[in-house]
Amino acid sequence: MMKGFGRIAAMAMGLVLLLMLAAPAAVMAQQPEGRPGGEARRGGEANLVLPDLGTVDVGGYDGRMLLMIGIGVSILGLVFGLVILNQLKNLPVHRSMREISELIYETCKTYLVTQGRFLAILEIFIAVVIVLYFGVLEKYELSRVAIILAFSVVGILGSYSVAWFGIRVNTYANSRTAFASLEGKPYPVYAIPLRAGMSIGMLLISVELLIMLIILLFIPGDYAGACFIGFAIGESLGAAALRIAGGIFTKIADIGSDLMKIVFNIKEDDARNPGVIADCTGDNAGDSVGPSADGFETYGVTGVALITFIMLAVPAAATQIQLLVWIFVMRVMMIIASAFSYLLNEAIAKARYGNAPKMNFEAPLTSLVWLTSIVSVVLTYLVSYELISGLGDGTLWWKLSTIITCGTLAGAIIPELVKVFTSVESSHVKEVVTSSREGGPSLNILSGFVAGNFSAYWIGLSIVALMSIAYFVSIAGVSMSDMMLAPAVFAFGLVAFGFLGMGPVTIAVDSYGPVTDNAQSVFELSVIENVPNIKQELKKDFGLSVDFEKAKALLEENDGAGNTFKATAKPVLIGTAVVGATTMIFSIIVALTDGLNDELVKNLSLLHAPFLLGLITGGAIIYWFTGASTQAVTTGAYRAVEFIKANIKLDGVEKASVTDSKKVVEICTQYAQKGMFNIFLTVFFSTLAFAFVEPYFFIGYLISIALFGLYQAVFMANAGGAWDNAKKIVETELKMKNTPLHAATVVGDTVGDPFKDTSSVALNPVIKFTTLFGLLAVELAVSLRADAGDTVTIALAAAFFLVSMFFVYRSFYGMRIGSASH
Repeated sequence: MMKGFGRIAAMAMGLVLLLMLAAPAAVMAQQPEGRPGGEARRGGEANLVLPDLGTVDVGGYDGRMLLMIGIGVSILGLVFGLVILNQLKNLPVHRSMREISELIYETCKTYLVTQGRFLAILEIFIAVVIVLYFGVLEKYELSRVAIILAFSVVGILGSYSVAWFGIRVNTYANSRTAFASLEGKPYPVYAIPLRAGMSIGMLLISVELLIMLIILLFIPGDYAGACFIGFAIGESLGAAALRIAGGIFTKIADIGSDLMKIVFNIKEDDARNPGVIADCTGDNAGDSVGPSADGFETYGVTGVALITFIMLAVPAAATQIQLLVWIFVMRVMMIIASAFSYLLNEAIAKARYGNAPKMNFEAPLTSLVWLTSIVSVVLTYLVSYELISGLGDGTLWWKLSTIITCGTLAGAIIPELVKVFTSVESSHVKEVVTSSREGGPSLNILSGFVAGNFSAYWIGLSIVALMSIAYFVSIAGVSMSDMMLAPAVFAFGLVAFGFLGMGPVTIAVDSYGPVTDNAQSVFELSVIENVPNIKQELKKDFGLSVDFEKAKALLEENDGAGNTFKATAKPVLIGTAVVGATTMIFSIIVALTDGLNDELVKNLSLLHAPFLLGLITGGAIIYWFTGASTQAVTTGAYRAVEFIKANIKLDGVEKASVTDSKKVVEICTQYAQKGMFNIFLTVFFSTLAFAFVEPYFFIGYLISIALFGLYQAVFMANAGGAWDNAKKIVETELKMKNTPLHAATVVGDTVGDPFKDTSSVALNPVIKFTTLFGLLAVELAVSLRADAGDTVTIALAAAFFLVSMFFVYRSFYGMRIGSASH
């Protein structure tokens, strides 16, 4: 398998190098005397010089000192995450459950190590472009190019490291949650997964902020812009690869495991099913690794987009400093807001539910989201007044606070809208169940489509409404217009910033899901009920009088809450990607139009044919991606089902063999790698090809993938969530497992699996990676066109497009069931 990928990598790499070597040769051959319209663009965003933040007071405070305090807060946030990790590790757990969670962790480690090797290969492709552009065309000194490359590696390692941390936390928490259910009380079953999620969220956001503050404070200003761009590209590459591969892996395993319930009429997470361990590994690969890397990247890329905007669109250096310090102080305050809100919410939840025999698991999660939102909004206005009340005409502090509030409220409102379509209490989800009673899988699937489509309508309108408020605030009066170009675009970037205002909590409620899902599986796989003298042992060693049936009911009910809140985070992240991409696209436009020159801006019109063609092309890529990622799941799931059906043993055994379980994991890993590799290289070479065609064609393309991607992702995520919880209603409320109704909802759930956890979620990092890498690619294309002329540039565009088509071909024809190797 690896040899095959090595050959592909070598072939593609050789082609890249061949094409790239053609570029400097053409430059040397032509040696043009001038570069019309090119000088202003040379170096672009990576050539920005950041000002010294200590030269201007911000609200009467030294800006540099404020951000040094921010480093201290980031370190405390990191310690917060590590302390919770240690607490989770030391919680009580029975050996049978701990053994299963450690087996899951070992398979996750194997998966992550394999993905790390692939990330190293993919980084080579990015490195070639960085070296060519900055080293050959821009003629940066070697040390400067090395720094850009180093920070791209830092970005990848950041995404990769927080993903690994997330898996370790979750695999401690899953067995501890399963064990806590034996107490028969719901509160511990809720509290442990949320504590694990807050550990991941606080560490993830703190590490991200710490790296960005180090660049801002300790890297020389003339290097910092390049470091930010390199860092953002690296973390975006890491997130895209881990999200895509994780999404494919988890749904191959999930479908392979779920279908056995229908084929053999066995229970959920039956220990005799060799697909269940792979399913648990997939829960972490797809629902922990992917979101952790994605959240890390989203937070960083949005920050880089705002920094780039401020440096390009705000002419006054003093104003640049004030806005940069303000933005990062706001980020520091939002970490504090999330920690405070979590601790307060937990105190309330413990007082209310600590000894309760029943609880609504969704209620304290919902209150946490709203409490964090309210605290963040209050702090936004207080901190803004303190720091920038004197900026502009005196109204800017409340205008900027109101704009950020639009995003912060979106982080609470969108989850509420998602729950309308995906919660077990949702009328849409109940409609899916009702339609399945008489219509079977057919009407089940159609009702899920309806829920997904309606959700896209309402969430789309809510995002438009909040962005519209931000727009009208940005144009009110003259203050923002006097200080910067395109204040509305800055407003949109701040909305994305506000989306992430409660980042630790958003990540926490998202991470809640994989822990609850795994906890249910760990309970069954441990076969703790069959351990000799187990009740006496638990009474003696842990002081527990257990009711196994009640424990299983609690875990299953909590899994429904986990499904709902996994669903709520997805539109928030995709919305952030789209709104944040708007700001980054504007940065590219500023560079391409020499600071919004009126003559050049006219090319951003439907009357300019390349721009219109770019808009159409973006939609094609989104639909290709949806098909390619689902194809990888389909073929992999076929192979997994084929193996499981041939090797499952239901008589005379309690558990599937470790060897068979690892074989299913191997199948999932194989197709996740193949799918991810084809998809990534298509995205990589398509971005190069379209950037080289024509700059304004490329702008249209970037706008298009953001807009098509938004609605495709929201539709797929929420349709999948509706199918998932329809099955959960049948299993928990109706208690109708192993009936035709249950079989119909399982079919719908398996359709929804790649919808919600593969294609939709991976669109977020794909959009951001394309935009970020596109920023570099289009500057490379413009420089090359100025130096070598249209002929060379178009020839390279054609060559890149042919390479991308080769991988498009492989993403389907090379992944078909009939053509895939056993």
